[in-house]
Amino acid sequence: MKIYSYIYRKFLRLLTSKSILKVNYLFHKFFGEKDLGNIGFDFSKKHTRQFIIQDIINKKNYKSYLEIGCFDNELFNHIKCNKKVGVDPYSGGTIRKTSDKFFENNNENFDCIFIDGLHTYKQVRKDIYNSLKFLNHNGIILLHDCLPNNYFEQATPRSQYIWNGDVWKAIVECRTIKDIDTYTCYADFGIGVILNKKNQNILDIKYNKFSKIKFNDYFTNYKEYMNIIEFEDLLKVI
Repeated sequence: MKIYSYIYRKFLRLLTSKSILKVNYLFHKFFGEKDLGNIGFDFSKKHTRQFIIQDIINKKNYKSYLEIGCFDNELFNHIKCNKKVGVDPYSGGTIRKTSDKFFENNNENFDCIFIDGLHTYKQVRKDIYNSLKFLNHNGIILLHDCLPNNYFEQATPRSQYIWNGDVWKAIVECRTIKDIDTYTCYADFGIGVILNKKNQNILDIKYNKFSKIKFNDYFTNYKEYMNIIEFEDLLKVI
């Protein structure tokens, strides 16, 4: 498997971005996990992240908002809050840095932090732990793209346009931690929710490395793993 990965990385350097997606798809198809089909999530009639985040800010009377990964400001420009900070290394927001560099030099706390940067378990995990260090008392951390519908939507490296990445693995890990309370709101491709308080429904599973969890485990146990909740019920929790 290692030799295939080495050849694959070397080959990618010669390709365009569209070709890379095609190659990644073939790589996952032949060397990845079995495609189990779709879970059946339907977000078409659910609230958008724009609505959810703004409603939480309004109801909690939050004064400060941090967004990690702004891209074209589709969300950032929509949010109304006394203080807004947006971090992205390429476009959008207010600060042109990676999230790692931003947190290294940051000395401010925030009421609401939305994580939508690089959609890989490793990076999202770092963004969560860094965000917890700068979260105000009674604040909230939200994450996008936590409920992939099928194997290819979450497979890394990315192989198609609709892509959640393996953000879900970071949510599963957080659900096992006793000092933070973690949910997944059934809306907008899955909105992860992390509260800095005692875990109300701890997930009792043990992995040496959460990065190694198989999609098959998620596919079979997503309700238990992700602690899925409707937005109306989430408002009662926060």
